[in-house]
Amino acid sequence: MGFLKRLCLAIPLITALAGTVFPQQALTWQQVKVKFESANPSLRAGQIGITESRAAEITAHLRPNPALSLTADQLNPFPGGPAHSTFGSVLSVASVNYLHERQRKRELRLESAQATTGIATSGQADLERTLLFNLRTAFIQTLQEKAILNLARENLVYYDHLLVVNRERYKAGAIAQVDLDRLELQRVQYESDLQTAEVNLRTAKIQLLTLLNDRTPVEQFDVTGPFDFSAQIVPLDDVRQMALDTRPDLKAALQSVDKAKTDHRLAIANGSTDPTFGFDAGRNPPIDQYVGFSVSIPLRIFDRNQGEKQRTQLDIERNEKITEATKAQVFSDVDSAHAAVTSSVLLLQPYKDRYLQQASRVRDTIAFSYEHGAASLLDFLNAQADYRSVQSNYLNLVGSYLDAANQLNLAVGREVIP
Repeated sequence: MGFLKRLCLAIPLITALAGTVFPQQALTWQQVKVKFESANPSLRAGQIGITESRAAEITAHLRPNPALSLTADQLNPFPGGPAHSTFGSVLSVASVNYLHERQRKRELRLESAQATTGIATSGQADLERTLLFNLRTAFIQTLQEKAILNLARENLVYYDHLLVVNRERYKAGAIAQVDLDRLELQRVQYESDLQTAEVNLRTAKIQLLTLLNDRTPVEQFDVTGPFDFSAQIVPLDDVRQMALDTRPDLKAALQSVDKAKTDHRLAIANGSTDPTFGFDAGRNPPIDQYVGFSVSIPLRIFDRNQGEKQRTQLDIERNEKITEATKAQVFSDVDSAHAAVTSSVLLLQPYKDRYLQQASRVRDTIAFSYEHGAASLLDFLNAQADYRSVQSNYLNLVGSYLDAANQLNLAVGREVIP
């Protein structure tokens, strides 16, 4: 009986523990980035494409295979012939032919294939740059919604405390019923802010989980990181140079020009004639054994590679124009993102230096004055609204700064602002 009693008491406890949701440890940006790089299917598919391109390099550098030819002629299967033997007058020949490629055709094909791999590698880096921008945007949005949710909770707790104080004042006859009702009605705005912040945070987490290809329940997923700004701004000239050195799409454009030049040299080489060397050995009665050597050279009466030469020459010019356009786009992206970061810092600095403290001081002063009858209800409600507005604006500006910093990182091709 004692064992059954303990078992009955343990079952509800086990059930309660089984139903408990244990939250996952909050992930930092670096942890989110590593998880993304290992799980995102688009990045993994791009890596496979690079491996395929490297396999094509092996094919491009293959040598032509020699050709072996065996011949047995002048068989005499009829008895009573002159040789009195079926194989007496057999002419047997064994020959080997090999095509010799001139003007470095194999080497140029390998260079062209290696250039294709380089372009594919740069394209993969550019894909990762774009996807990381989308991931960082979702990460920033999640941090911003967390900060807004915390602010909404703090505002609601603070306002509930004021309501408790003013209910006591109403009981003491210090304020009228209509004033208390107006204070009670104002609480719905703080409740609405809290509910909206919870929904927005959940939506941001869902977007981040989608990019991570993660099926973790939203309730068990969380991220952490600094939600603030830095007043230090990298000079524009330095950022421009970083972008020219790092930007993968610009690097791919430059590699395309080099590949076009290699393809043009290959087209010229393919227009040259390739001799075929032959070696043969045989038996030719009555001379018996012999060996021979031959060279076969195609006569290039008609040049059938002129169109390819012209096409590859034009392709060089086309890729050079694309490179110029890409370089202009790099400068445009960097300048726009740098201006956005600078503007955000200029807006945020006075908030951090003055406006946040002033809004908090005005709210507390007016609240104290109202509780002691030295301020009107309208002044009290306006001070609450001003504080709420200043705090919300600051968080939104921090989010805008982080988005602009993320845009600058995208424009440069690497993290300039962590």
